[in-house]
Amino acid sequence: MRDLVIDEALVRSLLTDQHPDLADRDLRRMEGGWDNQMWRLGDDLAVRLPRTDRAPELLTKEHRWMPELASRLPLPVPVPVRLGEPSDRFPATWIVTGWVDGTPADLAPIDRGPHAAEALAGFLAALHRPAPADAPSNPDRGGPLTSFTDEVERSVQGVDDPRKAVGMRAVWDDALAAPEWDRPPVWLHGDLHPANVVVADGTLAGVVDFGELCAGDPATDLSAAWLLLPEGADAPFFKAYNEADEATVRRARGWALRRSLHLIAIGHAGELGRPGGKPTWKPAGEAALNRVLASHEASR
Repeated sequence: MRDLVIDEALVRSLLTDQHPDLADRDLRRMEGGWDNQMWRLGDDLAVRLPRTDRAPELLTKEHRWMPELASRLPLPVPVPVRLGEPSDRFPATWIVTGWVDGTPADLAPIDRGPHAAEALAGFLAALHRPAPADAPSNPDRGGPLTSFTDEVERSVQGVDDPRKAVGMRAVWDDALAAPEWDRPPVWLHGDLHPANVVVADGTLAGVVDFGELCAGDPATDLSAAWLLLPEGADAPFFKAYNEADEATVRRARGWALRRSLHLIAIGHAGELGRPGGKPTWKPAGEAALNRVLASHEASR
C-alpha cells in the first residue's frame, strides 16, 4: 500500500465516483498519520486512505463501532460519516470522518496539567465500559504484559545510562508483579500517545485515530497518565478517574514504559530519515519515560 501514489486528483476522483455531494469541497493534505494518509475536506470533514496493508481493516472497525461509542464520549472524536469502497481507482476501503480541531500533542504538548487530567479522566471513564462479546480484540493491546518482556529488555539494553536502565527494569518488574485484570474486558482506545490526541489552549481538546480500538485491560489506556500529561498530573488524573486500584496503576505504568520506548525508537528512526520515522516522537517519548521513572520512584 505504501507504494501507491495518493494525490489530490485521486482523492477528488474517489469522492466524485462514490460521494459526489462532497467532491467540490476544499481538499488539503495533512501531515502525520501512520497507517493512513489524511486529507482535510472542507472545514468539518477528513478523508482517510490506507497506506499500510492492515489499515483497511482498522478503518472498517472504526466505521462499525465509533458512531455508537462517540455518543457517550465527552471529548470530540472523529466519527465516520461515509465509507469508501475498493475500486479500480483505489484497491482498499477508505472513510470520511468528522474533523477534530486542535494541534497534535507531539507538536504542542499539554501544559495545563490539572485541566487536562480532569478531561482525560472523564474521557476514559466514559469509554471504559464493559464491551460486548463481539468487540474486537488486539494481541498487542489490552492483555497481559508478560509477552512483551523480551521486547522491553532489548530496549533497556540499549540505554546508555545504567541508573536509568535499573529504574526501567524496576518499573517493568513491578508491573509484572501486579495482579492481572480479572474483570470483564472494557472498551479501549488502545493507542493513546501524543500524536493521537489534539491540544488547544494548552489542554486536551480531542482524541483521534481509533484504529486500535479493542476490548481488554484498562491499564493499556491509563498509561496516558504519563504519555500525555505533564509531570505531576498523574496523581490528579487517577483521583479523577476513580476506578483504578493499585494493581491497575502499576500495570498502567508498565504499559507507559513500553509505549514510551516505542515513541523514542520511532522518533530516532525519524532523525535518521528512515521510512515511517517521526522525529517529534522522540522528545515526547523521552519526556514520558522520565515521568514514568519519577512516578515509580515516588511510589516506593
